[in-house]
Amino acid sequence: MKTLILMRHAKALKESDDLSDHNRLLSDKGKEDAKVMSESLKKEKFIPELIVSSTSKRTQKTAKIVSENLNLKPNSLLLESDLYEATTSDILHVIRSLSDNSNTVMLVGHNPSFTGMIGLLSQTFIENLPTSGIAVVQFNLPTWKLIQNKSGNLVWFMHPKLLS
Repeated sequence: MKTLILMRHAKALKESDDLSDHNRLLSDKGKEDAKVMSESLKKEKFIPELIVSSTSKRTQKTAKIVSENLNLKPNSLLLESDLYEATTSDILHVIRSLSDNSNTVMLVGHNPSFTGMIGLLSQTFIENLPTSGIAVVQFNLPTWKLIQNKSGNLVWFMHPKLLS
């Protein structure tokens, strides 16, 4: 069994000092939401063995907050440039490239592709994965390489506004 946790980055500032999207930082609310969502993951017992994050500053910080709150090992956080401005095909390639040594993996990335991945991988349509939103999709498969369209089941969906 493989479990994929898709998390959209936490709320970010509208602009960065250098005006690049890649360098946008998390807002204070975003930092708090990432912490709250990591606590929800812990409560639901969805603990990733590995977190793979887009290289943008906001996704890296989101992933770091989650990793620290879940007490993961420092080497359990990897950066993947293919997740920045990724299409669903790019994300599927990243998923299929995961090591089978990890059965539960979190990807931290961006919309619209992360929302699209939920519908692509499962039978469930989600209109929007909000900032700090998390979708957990499980696959009754022995390897990440066999993941394909509609091969998983959405087992948990949560975002900060549903918690308040």
